[in-house]
Amino acid sequence: MELLNLHRIVDATAAEGPGLRCAVWTQGCSVRCPGCFNPQTWTTKGGTRLPWQDVAEQVLRARDEHGVEGLTLLGGEPFDQPEPLGALAAAVRAEGLSVMTFTGHRLEELRARPDCAGLLASTDLLVDGPYLADQPEPTRPWVGSANQRFHFLTGRYDPSVLDAPNRLELRIATDGSVELNGFATTEALEALLAPERNHR
Repeated sequence: MELLNLHRIVDATAAEGPGLRCAVWTQGCSVRCPGCFNPQTWTTKGGTRLPWQDVAEQVLRARDEHGVEGLTLLGGEPFDQPEPLGALAAAVRAEGLSVMTFTGHRLEELRARPDCAGLLASTDLLVDGPYLADQPEPTRPWVGSANQRFHFLTGRYDPSVLDAPNRLELRIATDGSVELNGFATTEALEALLAPERNHR
């Protein structure tokens, strides 16, 4: 049984692609873009190892309990684990869900790698390209830099989904831990914290 090395799973988010989605962050990244929003996912150490079948079951529970329309794969670098993620993506698409995948590689590179064929074949919407901190993206949702490209690999989505707003989600657990997802600039994060500072 092939295991995935995962950083975290959010069962329902409106900040990681079209509609409400289950988001899965992988642990481990060989691309390591300077200024990355998730540098804690670079190392392959410290992740949670799960069979892809268990993750598929969790995604389908999220569909049943929260009404998610799809799965988003982020990282880390999903194409560092293309074969088990390809199996996961195929399984959830067979159940009617969509798949969106983010990668720091370019599509042309991935198509030259036989091990990536399954994940590409089961991805409806691919975002490719490294994050470039000196090329901020001012308008399109879900991406951090202007060089990153959207590839509509199936007919499930079209460019109209790019009219969606960028969202930032903050989750505070009962133990006091805080998780952030979506994309925000440093300026946006500082603005988010400004009211708290003003009330101290």
